[in-house]
Amino acid sequence: MGKLINIDNGGTLTDICVIDGGRVVRTKTLTTPYDLSKCFLDGLKKAATAIYGKDDVLGLLLSTDHIRYSTTQGTNALVERKGQRLGVILTGSLTADQLRRAMNASELFDVLVAERSATLDLSIAGEDFEMAAVRAVNALSSAGANRLVVAHGGADRRSYESRVKSILLQKFPPHLLGAIPILYSHEVVEDENDIRRTWTALFNAFLHPTMERFLYTAEHKLRSSKIRSPLLIFRNDGHSARVAKTIAIKTYSSGPRGGMEGARAVAAHYGFAHLISMDVGGTTTDIGEVKNGDVRVDRRGKVENVEISFPLCNVVSVGIGGSSIVKPGKDGIRVGPESVGSTPGPACFGLGGKEATITDALLLSGLLDPATFFGGELKLDRDRARAAIKANVAEPLGIGVEGALASMEEAWVRKIADNLKAFIQITPETTLAAFGGAGPLVVCRVAEAAGISRVLIPGLAAVFSAFGLGFSDIQHQYEAPLAKADAKSLESALAELHDRAKRGMFAEGFKLEECELETSLQISHDGADDVKPLVNGTLPNGIPSGARLSVVLSAKKGIPRPALQGRFGALAGEAVSSSVRRVLDGSQWSELAVYRVEDQKAGASASGPAVLEEAYFTCRIDPRWHFEINDSGDILLSRG
Repeated sequence: MGKLINIDNGGTLTDICVIDGGRVVRTKTLTTPYDLSKCFLDGLKKAATAIYGKDDVLGLLLSTDHIRYSTTQGTNALVERKGQRLGVILTGSLTADQLRRAMNASELFDVLVAERSATLDLSIAGEDFEMAAVRAVNALSSAGANRLVVAHGGADRRSYESRVKSILLQKFPPHLLGAIPILYSHEVVEDENDIRRTWTALFNAFLHPTMERFLYTAEHKLRSSKIRSPLLIFRNDGHSARVAKTIAIKTYSSGPRGGMEGARAVAAHYGFAHLISMDVGGTTTDIGEVKNGDVRVDRRGKVENVEISFPLCNVVSVGIGGSSIVKPGKDGIRVGPESVGSTPGPACFGLGGKEATITDALLLSGLLDPATFFGGELKLDRDRARAAIKANVAEPLGIGVEGALASMEEAWVRKIADNLKAFIQITPETTLAAFGGAGPLVVCRVAEAAGISRVLIPGLAAVFSAFGLGFSDIQHQYEAPLAKADAKSLESALAELHDRAKRGMFAEGFKLEECELETSLQISHDGADDVKPLVNGTLPNGIPSGARLSVVLSAKKGIPRPALQGRFGALAGEAVSSSVRRVLDGSQWSELAVYRVEDQKAGASASGPAVLEEAYFTCRIDPRWHFEINDSGDILLSRG
């Protein structure tokens, strides 16, 4: 088996994890938002250097079976409202006002579409209808739309949308310079809910250009290196697929889903019945839940609180991270959601940032070591951090810098803990998994504030979402409407889906006979959705009269996954401290023992107060907390 490369592209840092049998090599690089392919290749160069001792990217790629990639760029684009100006052409019963009113989406509709909507009257025929369609496209493009969505409200959407498509392909052929891209809602998803299907198409149209430009650039550069396997995109459904076989909406929130797949794997490995994941990056904290082995998933996911047609992992992304801007607000100190990202970054990075962040605060409090931060590759500047906190927090509040440090940490901890409690019911059985570059920092205090007494810090915490991508397989799902609830209609729909699946999996490089197939029936009735398995290709009993039906076929091909090892409880004595560090806790400075994770034997343990540190994360172990490091490098913190 060859190597597996997983890459998770975040707003501040890009994480790279290379799995080679039982060996895992991980590294990080600053995200380059002006050209994502640069940090993509920079990460591969760093990984190759770590493995071979030299910049041998070609050797790394030629020895690799699969490259899986995830990104938060789509999520960030929607959060920042930076992207395409959309136009929408509606037919049938669907109106722009319905889209605007649905699910309180007026603000989002006004940002993405605004007044760029047109309605075609289907009662018009012949040349008059052609002229109406042409006028609609010209009007929307003149109003600033650079991408259009066509959606029909009511039955037989395929037929009506295809009617519009045939006209617009003749009048605006794609090969002409400046031809505006047009997306048809039924080609994105076969969802009977018109409003939900149209919003899904709108989101896809908004995300598509940015994702396409970067992903095809990255794949082109990989092909120039003669890589054997295509770039695989990790999707928000927990599976992977080729770039050419993935739609843009499937990349939304795919990075956090990688963390959830890793969380599910470690929960099963250690027998945690209830695991909360807390992935703290530079810009956001992503909170998820694994309960009895299942990741919390919504059958109809939500993007910006607007329901879409596809399932989505129920992960809450809170605007708080290591690079979040901290400043005074109406009710005290405000943390985020604005972030300085990687450019210019926190003030202490010395890259031009002047805002105060928790990274600056924890540097001044002594928790972060300027010489070892980010594996020693990024030197931190205390003077710049002090100046930013003094100007932006201490002086506006009329307090000293040390008082500002304590207040900043308290506000940062409180915001994360409050969101943990708001999202998930915490019980005595709850374990908190803390990962991401900033996840372990002050996790003991976060856990106490949330009422949790057990914390898991994975040994690959700093790149855990990237590691989690490795638990995905190559999978595609196909859906077709079922005209009637009878055996003949079902047979016809299944034949169509099998043909589509055969072509789709062949494009991935596999025969359909090699894949695991599952079929189900999607039932929409009285505004509710239900899914029932199709056992032996037969319809289930109890289908409601008048229900709208569709058949779903899933084809999955398993690919190699990392193997988890390690157990807790085999204590092997006290952990060895390599040094001491002067750290501010509240208003008091203390000399704390520093434990380097890499220096500890399997089963080593110790109690706080102390500092636990490795190349890419630092953790303050508070009083009454105890840590144990097992043979896989995973760390269990217990309170009491």
